[in-house]
Amino acid sequence: MPYPYHKITEEDMAHLIRTVSRDRVCIGDEIPKEYYHDEMPEYGWHQPDIYIEVLSKEEVSAVMAYAHEHNIPVTARGAGTGLAGGATCKYGGIMLSLMRMNHIENVDTQNLTITAESGALLTDVAEKAAEAGLFYPPDPGERTASIGGTVITNAGGMRAVRYGVTRDYVRCVEAVLPDGSIVEFSSNVAKNTTGYDIKDLIIGSEGTLCIVTKVTLRLIPAPNCTRTLVMTFSSIEPCIETVPKLLQTPYVPTAIEFLERELTDIVDRRLNKPFPVQEGSDFLIVMYDGSSTDEVDTACEMACEIAMDMDAIDVKICDSPERIGSVWSARAAILEGMKADSDAQEECDVVVPRARIADFVKAAQEIGRKYKIRVIVCGHAGDGNIHTEMLRNNLSDEEWKSNTLSCLKELYAKSKELGGQLSGEHGIGNGRLEFLEDFIGSRMYQLYQSVKLAFDDKLILNPGKIIEYK
Repeated sequence: MPYPYHKITEEDMAHLIRTVSRDRVCIGDEIPKEYYHDEMPEYGWHQPDIYIEVLSKEEVSAVMAYAHEHNIPVTARGAGTGLAGGATCKYGGIMLSLMRMNHIENVDTQNLTITAESGALLTDVAEKAAEAGLFYPPDPGERTASIGGTVITNAGGMRAVRYGVTRDYVRCVEAVLPDGSIVEFSSNVAKNTTGYDIKDLIIGSEGTLCIVTKVTLRLIPAPNCTRTLVMTFSSIEPCIETVPKLLQTPYVPTAIEFLERELTDIVDRRLNKPFPVQEGSDFLIVMYDGSSTDEVDTACEMACEIAMDMDAIDVKICDSPERIGSVWSARAAILEGMKADSDAQEECDVVVPRARIADFVKAAQEIGRKYKIRVIVCGHAGDGNIHTEMLRNNLSDEEWKSNTLSCLKELYAKSKELGGQLSGEHGIGNGRLEFLEDFIGSRMYQLYQSVKLAFDDKLILNPGKIIEYK
């Protein structure tokens, strides 16, 4: 095993500076503290020894080759919007920022693809596609995420019900391996059975197998019309039982989101973002889009009938950009609202079969009461991805740490009991590291370790994430 890693010396610093440029390097206390953590600082603050901004795959290759030779840990970082403590230097070493590698090539209208360097922002990629009359559907909510970051975490989001997740749109990946080799996984083709599908293995690997430098993404024709419905219910059971009925119609919703009243109240109170519907205790936000107004209107009419048959209190139809924006703005502000409402928070990001969502939500609330933790539940009801938010009440530091750990163990056990998985979209990173082996079993964990070693025999790339070696 390569532990302990080589401690970076003055000689190493000088070599790395020569490899890039001094104005793109920060050392020690020069490194801004924002690079010590991601959007969930609860999952760890870790200071790099050196921070390097790269401009090309050749620079990435040169840095990795040197790190591999000298046994120095390296963590690649995009915009830092992750929610699992993944893009942090757990063992110090080199933080490699890809944010200056942000060139977006022109849209290929013949192959319906777009190619972008890893540091390009998701919002810019989507806008570039839209300028060509095309559509890049993955929308994890954080539009300022880097496109490479969304690929390496297989970002999902609210549109996954109809359009799928990032993996469904990646045609090929250019990457640098831990030894500095520059490789391409697949190519700009619609299908490929040439050997092992390593491309799909890379997607979602959280920067532990390679550093993604450029991606080619599939695009689709842009929808011409969109509507958002807000369905209000007096309890969770009819609310969740409405979801499979909506999915059984000929019109697949683009998104189906579940919210509790307590969350909308927090967002209103803390961030002054009022939810446009005040009655009811549980909500479904349902989006439809399509190629024609008639198609979308028919889908909405059918959805309204289903909701009312399921004893919904009411259904509000939002058909203007302002009304649609007010709904989704409140939904997008949930994490920010909870951070403002509590001095500590934890999240459980499980995914369960859609038919078992109500079972999990009720169990989560009961588990929260058991450990004196305020539990609020929301999520992507259309694909069963439930975000169980745990907010600190009047607990001491020791009680909060102990109770959240116990709470998480029971929540993950419940997910497994219901046929679910440990994480639906946020990944394992550092935040869920301690729970993975128990959830998937020791043999599967050994397979994960073998995959890591096949790519990274010295364990230098984003070490201590997803798996560990004991």
